[in-house]
Amino acid sequence: MSFTCIVPARLASSRLPEKPLADIAGLPMVVRVAQRAAQSGAARVVVACDHERIRAACEAHGVEALLTREDHASGSDRLAEAVSLLDLPDEARVVNVQGDEPLIEPALIRACADLLDARPDCPMATVAHAITDADEFRNPNVVKLVCDREQRALYFSRACIPWWRDAPVAALPFQDQVLRHVGLYAYRAGFLRRFPHLEASPLERIESLEQLRVLWHGERIAVHVSTERPGPGVDTPEDLVRIRALFA
Repeated sequence: MSFTCIVPARLASSRLPEKPLADIAGLPMVVRVAQRAAQSGAARVVVACDHERIRAACEAHGVEALLTREDHASGSDRLAEAVSLLDLPDEARVVNVQGDEPLIEPALIRACADLLDARPDCPMATVAHAITDADEFRNPNVVKLVCDREQRALYFSRACIPWWRDAPVAALPFQDQVLRHVGLYAYRAGFLRRFPHLEASPLERIESLEQLRVLWHGERIAVHVSTERPGPGVDTPEDLVRIRALFA
């Protein structure tokens, strides 16, 4: 089955102003992301942006883009509007590729879309990989998750989960159970349309993780556990310097 990649892009950023337009080896970052997404086999790649400058930059480099509202609270809300603007059918698969991931692996995008196709019991799919570093495990900026026996997410947290009661965390002896969440999502378009109308959950507010809204409402999220660690994203000016060096 075919799928559509949508790249949400917002001009304002507290840590890196105008991040989608940041130059990486002669191309805006959002264009780099869209080019990687196109290599996944997606039938269509669309940038959903909040500013005419982003739309124009995409158009100048042959990337389809559409304008969405400026006041969306999250990337998922922006995707929901894009799905309606594109008039995608409810059963269509939509992959949310973050606009600050210029090194995202196209095969990972495809794997996430294919997992959703294989799991009719789940309206969403996402990606994780094993954590092998204790400092990363303790870092609240690293989102962890635990799964059930069917590889469906049980919970996402900034805390250390699962916590081994009887041994020091520095050992990480249960590495196959220590997973880092990767912010890549596949949705059925009908569910994505419903998402903005779901009541925000208390857990979502506490952890600042909107995927907890999905679990709180009793929906399931399938998890693809990758053997490869995805390339770094761009959140800060320091991240941008590192990414530029890699492209150079």
